[in-house]
Amino acid sequence: MSATTWENPLSKPNGAPTTNIRAIACQIVHDVMTQQHSLNTLLPIASEQVAEKDKALLQELVFGTCRWYFHLEAQHNQFLKKPLHQNDKIAEALIKVGAYQLQYTRIPSHAALNETVAAAEKLGIRNLKGLVNAVLRKILSIEKTAPLEAAIASHPLWIREKLKYNWPNQWNSILQQNNQHPPMTLRVNQQHTSRDDYLEKLISAEIDARPTPFSSKGISLTKPCNVAFLPNFSEGDVSVQDEAAQLCCSLLDLKPKLKVLDACAAPGGKTCAMLETEPSLNMLALDVDSKRSILIGENLERLKLSANIQTAQAELIDTWWDGDQFDRILLDAPCSATGVIRRHPDIKLLRKEGDIKNLAALQLKLLSSLWPTLKQGGKLLYATCSIFSQENNRIIERFLKSEPTAKLNTIEADWGTDTGFGRQLFPQQNGHDGFFYASLTKTDLNNC
Repeated sequence: MSATTWENPLSKPNGAPTTNIRAIACQIVHDVMTQQHSLNTLLPIASEQVAEKDKALLQELVFGTCRWYFHLEAQHNQFLKKPLHQNDKIAEALIKVGAYQLQYTRIPSHAALNETVAAAEKLGIRNLKGLVNAVLRKILSIEKTAPLEAAIASHPLWIREKLKYNWPNQWNSILQQNNQHPPMTLRVNQQHTSRDDYLEKLISAEIDARPTPFSSKGISLTKPCNVAFLPNFSEGDVSVQDEAAQLCCSLLDLKPKLKVLDACAAPGGKTCAMLETEPSLNMLALDVDSKRSILIGENLERLKLSANIQTAQAELIDTWWDGDQFDRILLDAPCSATGVIRRHPDIKLLRKEGDIKNLAALQLKLLSSLWPTLKQGGKLLYATCSIFSQENNRIIERFLKSEPTAKLNTIEADWGTDTGFGRQLFPQQNGHDGFFYASLTKTDLNNC
């Protein structure tokens, strides 16, 4: 069954929400680990099928279990005499959901234990109730692992080794931050209001917040909240966007009426940020996914902004480009998303080591294919939410060797680490996500 048509197999025949949230959480985790479906796809569908009061708990259980998946696996494996049969993987997922509650939540142990064991019947594995109960009771008796040790353990070995090789001085911190809850960050629409004025509105609404240190438009909330509680959200005063992503506008050096391409635009956060900076931009927002392209239009509509939206593969320029070159290009390239694991913990389960080589090939292809669409003197900003050098500075280094008209611009900034071919940001506690930026200018070949 495809992820887009996923149905909760535990729903009651009359459509009424099932009451055992542990069983639903287990089914979602099981489908992530065995079917390679993402939480972004599964959770919204499942949330529609549970009672309102249970939605937050369901999200906590599936996100938390995926976040600590590999650490939880190491814990329960020491109490299993032999690996579970492939047909019993649903029990393994249930044990993980139970272990997460016992190790990482304030849910009373007896409640977590009893409700999780009871979920076995809902899942059709009554014969494994005793096993689930026994393993969880043993997990309950062990001491909690030190935070850093647990964070390191709760990553696939290949990610740990790759980060250690790429960033020998930062890898421990990166792994630790990957398992933290990310902050909720806002981008103030300065066409509507100033950051200071909006901070005052938040104070009036009793929402604790502070300005971000690097983005002049950013505000970080002390606690995440529903956007419905944000003053004038529906009127377009603010959008939700990580601070690192907000930095693209200043790096592009936007000016009125420039022709701009956002090459991999969905869901449209950076498209909107650029248009808020310069509403007169002639903007083309391009994305390969027609369903995600709809989100670009919805974001533009809320903010009352205008852009041309097209669905096409960016590297196949003959299918969408009219031959008129762009002044600016933002290439927010498809990547491993390893800089945003704390927001998408299922990346640990979904991403494979072999993906990185394939992604790097696509990234270089996109960069090379889009370069002819840039005007001489124009700027291209390459961006990813990856923290692997193979997708970032090495892509830029390879491109510069192959393209004589490309000139690397030094990014002078008080954020990130200079790699020699762009700046790398790492996920920060209560701060920005992991991100990479490199700025290129197209020069006259005769003057190279």
